Amino acid sequence: MAGINIYHLYPEHLNLYGDRGNILALCRRAEWYGLPYTLVHVRPGEKIDFARCDLLFMGGGQDYEQRLVAGDLKRHRSELLAAIEQGMVILAVCGSYQLLGRYYTTGKGDSIPGLDILDLYTKSGHKRMIGNIVTQSRLWEPPRTLAGFENHAGRTYLGPSVKPLGKVVHGFGNNGEDKSEGAVYNNVIGTYLHGALLPKNPWLADHLLRKAVSYRRQQFLFKPLDDKIELNAHRSALRLTGSRRHKLRSSRV
Repeated sequence: MAGINIYHLYPEHLNLYGDRGNILALCRRAEWYGLPYTLVHVRPGEKIDFARCDLLFMGGGQDYEQRLVAGDLKRHRSELLAAIEQGMVILAVCGSYQLLGRYYTTGKGDSIPGLDILDLYTKSGHKRMIGNIVTQSRLWEPPRTLAGFENHAGRTYLGPSVKPLGKVVHGFGNNGEDKSEGAVYNNVIGTYLHGALLPKNPWLADHLLRKAVSYRRQQFLFKPLDDKIELNAHRSALRLTGSRRHKLRSSRV
């Protein structure tokens, strides 16, 4: 019978703005589908067996926490990169998203190396980009709406080997300039959407679960769930943007 291993990376250190809710959503939806799963919490200093991991979640953190986990995670970079190239699934939010890139330039001009796994870099800005955000993502056809909350000073710019997770409809996104939000490479998704993201965007949670199952070449039938509560949460998130245009879109989700 199909089953997956979900790894939660540094749960005490990377948990800004409700990011832990993403793990809760993944586990609950797996239970509702009848998909067996094992949840593994990984803490700094512990061995990470990426060969057994199917779906890795990395939340956001403050600067101190990010520096701490960055130093620890660099010990595992080669194993992490190999797993990504083989198709392991990752959702990385905010600071963890930045960490997967090439570098982060601080407001003082110092360059902090990232893991150099994703083709992107981040520069600190003078003004934080805060508020509710709505994007249209082409992970699906037709595109689906993703709604969340962003709070970041970093401006992230994508290179040619990654593609955006979505196009900003309301909010700032990666840098407030090019209307891009997040990044996708293989089965890796990086995003600035907090809030938590998955409970109010169940189609993204299901996308991650399906990819995790197929990563091990397993077969599993995902029967439709009653997502009435999740859809209401999504529509409420859209209404928080204050745009009639978004309200109309939410009625068609």
